[in-house]
Amino acid sequence: MSRASALRATEIKAFVPARDFALSRRFFADLGFTECSVGGGVASFSVDGCAFLLQDFYEKALAENLVMHVLVPDVGAWRAHVEAQDLAGRYGARLTPLVQQPWGITEFVLIDPSGVCWHIGQNTPDFPPTGRLPDNPP
Repeated sequence: MSRASALRATEIKAFVPARDFALSRRFFADLGFTECSVGGGVASFSVDGCAFLLQDFYEKALAENLVMHVLVPDVGAWRAHVEAQDLAGRYGARLTPLVQQPWGITEFVLIDPSGVCWHIGQNTPDFPPTGRLPDNPP
């Protein structure tokens, strides 16, 4: 067995900075994530097996240049939820309209209270797979 084939991983998570840790924890709970654990200045959040780590650390340049992408089955439902929760009004988050991108994703952008950019989108139905790998490669 080669060394490379013995290497395994169970998940990968990004550390997301929080300017106000308590506020950000409430924001992500209201966005629809479940807080799985918290301690030592780190909170683990997940939804449907997708997770990230919120950290009680803030560096403006990092936060404002970090981009997260969440692929969802129904982007319209997510956008409607964000509007219904009034995340922009309650937390100062910024929200864009739904846009069908030329790379085959229909998405909206949500800027969280710390300035992190979250692209929330779904694969555009019937998008021609030019330049995109098929969902089920041979």
